Amino acid sequence: MASTLTSIGLLPNSSTSPLASSLAVSGLASGMNWQNIVQELANAERAPETLWKQQQTTLNTQNTAFTTIKNDLTTLQTDLKTLQDPSLYSSRTASSSNPSVATASADPGANVGSYSFDILQLATAAKILGTGGVNAPLSADGNLSNVTIGTANFATPVTAGTFTINGKQITIATTDSLQQVFDNIASATGGEVTASYNTGTDEITLTDNNGNELILGSAADTSNFLQVARLYNNGGSVVTSTSALGSVRLTAAMSDADLKTAITDGGSGQGAFTINGVTINYNASTDSIQDVLDRINSSGAGVTASFDVQNNRFVLTNNSTGDVGISVQDVTGNFLTATGLAAGTLVRGQNLLYTLNGGSQQLTSLSNTISADSSGITGLSVTAAQTGQVTVTVASDTGKISSAIQQFVNDYNAVQSYISSQTIVSTGSDGTVTPGTLTGDLTTNGIVSGLRALLFSPVSGNPLINLANLGVQSNGQNNTVTLDTSQLAQVLQNNLNAVQSLFTDPANGLAAQWNNYLNATIGDNGTVTLHQSDLTSQSNDLTTQINNLEAKINSDIQQWTAEFQAMEQAQAQVNQELTYLSEQVSNGSL
Repeated sequence: MASTLTSIGLLPNSSTSPLASSLAVSGLASGMNWQNIVQELANAERAPETLWKQQQTTLNTQNTAFTTIKNDLTTLQTDLKTLQDPSLYSSRTASSSNPSVATASADPGANVGSYSFDILQLATAAKILGTGGVNAPLSADGNLSNVTIGTANFATPVTAGTFTINGKQITIATTDSLQQVFDNIASATGGEVTASYNTGTDEITLTDNNGNELILGSAADTSNFLQVARLYNNGGSVVTSTSALGSVRLTAAMSDADLKTAITDGGSGQGAFTINGVTINYNASTDSIQDVLDRINSSGAGVTASFDVQNNRFVLTNNSTGDVGISVQDVTGNFLTATGLAAGTLVRGQNLLYTLNGGSQQLTSLSNTISADSSGITGLSVTAAQTGQVTVTVASDTGKISSAIQQFVNDYNAVQSYISSQTIVSTGSDGTVTPGTLTGDLTTNGIVSGLRALLFSPVSGNPLINLANLGVQSNGQNNTVTLDTSQLAQVLQNNLNAVQSLFTDPANGLAAQWNNYLNATIGDNGTVTLHQSDLTSQSNDLTTQINNLEAKINSDIQQWTAEFQAMEQAQAQVNQELTYLSEQVSNGSL
């Protein structure tokens, strides 16, 4: 009947009715909360996952613990590599009886012993002192009215302010001429003190015309004029500049450098000169003198070029010490001539002179460091700081060996302590017993016993036999050990060769024994590596099981949902038809 009623339009089509669709989703038609039922069915089917996830967590935690153990054992293997290296036992220390006279260092393998040095002379560097007076004077013609003190070629710029002569303050400005300054001095002192300038010597002279002692400067002076002019108290009535005042302008263009002789480059901008056979190029139009000095210093000429402000001269100094020369030559232009270096004076360097072990033969070194080339002592380097006698002692670096053994012991204890923390069984206050992550694990137990056995494994043919004779002792409480450093120091002092053999013997040595065990434990096919692979495989298998079960549960949820939705739609259709028929009966239509 329902289908008939629907077909003639008396009932709505259930496939298109919004009401039917809503009821199918919400469950209002049946009054049944079928969505909760679906969820409960899914949860019931998912029950095995809880156990699987717990198992997986345990497997992953164990795997992480084994990763830590593997890393600790790798560290231990690195320690053994250090102890197996022969260079560890050939390392040397070098001590000086008087470090203020000389310090020393020794290469691995240097002969052990004591060596006496008597340093007679230190090495110095050769230098060329350029001729002085290469600078132009403050005034070439003596007309001081044309010399402005703020721009004059003093070595140091003049500052404005006041300075004092015989208790009288003289005030100056940087715009004053040198003649104005002289006039101010005479005016301030009432003509008692007069100033003059000598164009030939490029010096200023102050004269007390009464013959009294000149008193220059005071603590209240704010100008540096007296210092710039190199005028200092001398107890007399006449004070003259201690040296020529004009200076070279290093950073200005060469044409404004204030040299007596202008620098030329041959007119082509391609000036050149050589120092120790190395060519230095320059352009007189674009380079400053400082540019050229920097070029010299960064070249391979092996010298340092500088300007001596106090003596107004250029200087070349060898970068290395010893009695070796410096050669200079202008090639194109006159840079070396104009700067006074071409005609400079060679101050020869000194070689280091010394005697060895009280010998009468005087030995020589070009530098202040005595190497095997000079002394004949292989691997020993002695650096002298002053003349005097010093004894250098070369000894085996037992401290380095002791530190390497101590590190090995520390890292051994670290792995044993970590394993103990992962295998310990704890008991709660309520008596609950909780095993450790690796409690009862056979691989872990094998590592503990294997390491313990190796620690005191004997080395056949070695007088020390094993590590116990180096001071390694079990503490009797757990799997860790202690190291008696005093005993170790004594063994290293008295029997270093046996200690070296104990670790480095390629056939029976401890390093070989330990490496064999560790390779079998953490190598590519080692027990730990394979065990971790198995743990990972088990964990992956559980992941697959969980994923497969989840896929089945999702499929079941879709099926259950579809069935309940069909039920809802059917129930909604029935409800609609019943309602319609009830209304028709009530209206008398049927």
